[in-house]
Amino acid sequence: MSLPISDATPDTLDVGSGVESRRIAMRILPAENGNSRPALVWLGGYRSDMAGTKAVELERHAAASGSACIRFDYSGHGLSGGAFADGTMSRWLEESLAVIDHVGPGRMILVGSSMGGWVALRLIAELRARGEGGRIAGLVLIAPAPDFTSDLIEPNLTEAERTSLAERGYFEEPTPYGPDPNIYTARLIEDGRQNRVLTGIIETGCPVHILQGMQDPDVPYGHALKLMEHLPSDDVVMTLIRDGDHRLSRPQDIERILAAVDAVAAG
Repeated sequence: MSLPISDATPDTLDVGSGVESRRIAMRILPAENGNSRPALVWLGGYRSDMAGTKAVELERHAAASGSACIRFDYSGHGLSGGAFADGTMSRWLEESLAVIDHVGPGRMILVGSSMGGWVALRLIAELRARGEGGRIAGLVLIAPAPDFTSDLIEPNLTEAERTSLAERGYFEEPTPYGPDPNIYTARLIEDGRQNRVLTGIIETGCPVHILQGMQDPDVPYGHALKLMEHLPSDDVVMTLIRDGDHRLSRPQDIERILAAVDAVAAG
């Protein structure tokens, strides 16, 4: 379910050049004058968009505290241009980094949902490589799905799906979240191998709060526990929600998410 948001035309940013060019839609809430709280940056999940419940509630929370908030749609998602079938982690990471560079927040908290948690971890690695890791004040990861293509999809492929990938370059999978099936391309899976993060110690240099539903049918909570094993040097808190699903969009889930954002901001 999406909540009502402003009907104003979103800001846009062109990323890439030539045939790789795509127009990214953004909604940017500026901080109130004199507010020094970190900006909140929403990183959505696979096939999600910035009009979803959690994203909108995050902006409302930012507005109430006077913080800046950045929401945007990856290419092929929501209001952004580009074909969804062209999407890869490298492509969506490039867009995320471009949005952050364009808006230019100083300190920020990355709030990543599902695949957005993977994007957040890759973003931190890229910023740290540029000597800008200090800009990240914290991470809030909601049902994080790092390396989901190699860890959660590839090991469970059926023979029919493997054949479809080889012959058609993609396979489809029904989803309970909408009428259209999920599409996973060979390009997405191959690119995912180049963006894996669960291969060694992950250095974030900031506090991390993970929220994970134990009834999540898409990202089992054992995957979140695996992620924690790769974050040994960080201040990491995990909240396991016994009856929580993958979306974690119920009012009580939203309350937990926003409390985690405030705790990370205070830390």
